[in-house]
Amino acid sequence: LLDGRTLAVDGTTLEANAAMRSIVRRDTGETYTEYLTGLAQASGVKTPSRAALARLDRRRKKKGRNAEWTSPADPDAKITKMKDKRTHLAHKAEHAVDLGSGAVVAVTIQDANCGDTKSIKKTLAEAETQLKRLMRKPALCDAVAGLQEVVADRGYHSTAVLVNLEDAALRSYISEPDRGRRRWKDNIEGQMATYENRRRIRGTRGKRLHRRRAELTERSFAHAYETGAMRRTHLRGHPNILKRLLIHLGAFNLGL
Repeated sequence: LLDGRTLAVDGTTLEANAAMRSIVRRDTGETYTEYLTGLAQASGVKTPSRAALARLDRRRKKKGRNAEWTSPADPDAKITKMKDKRTHLAHKAEHAVDLGSGAVVAVTIQDANCGDTKSIKKTLAEAETQLKRLMRKPALCDAVAGLQEVVADRGYHSTAVLVNLEDAALRSYISEPDRGRRRWKDNIEGQMATYENRRRIRGTRGKRLHRRRAELTERSFAHAYETGAMRRTHLRGHPNILKRLLIHLGAFNLGL
């Protein structure tokens, strides 16, 4: 069933098997409560109550920075906002889905605070590795084509991503956010890549691919993480979680 010419990339967050109340400072090893108590005592409160600590914490800004805090239970987990707007320790799962068959060609586990424009490079590299492995098999070399087109939502749109895809001879169909009028100065390469991508996504084929992307990528997420009950991980560490996802999504592909 696999074609491999056109892949859609999308990511989602998975709640880590670690609690926010267990995080510690990277520099001193203090727990969150111990750190707040030290701040309260430094401000003049000798024996702060839990209510006083809560009031102090509400007034603080940027209090959950991953550069300052880590989980001793799962160092790979990062503090981030989930789909329901709650703050949790989490991981990011990213799928590369074949738009011809709906099969998941590649899955990667990355830091939850890794932006889409950075994580797409690793996922596409894994997808190309999988496709090349299939193309080396005599029974599949004629059926499976090499990667030619990449479809993604606006979170993946950046000039650097578009230029890299052009350099790799890949056609991009990435939705463009409304940034207003842009001034390119001497970045002619970035300008041409952006205009070519804009022309493609506004065409009939581009709109059809994006409708297909919304259907198939969300379907793989729903089967694996909602119906498949893996929205919260029960393992720790990216290698262990990835092994579990490979088994889960392998079964998803067999179901096709």
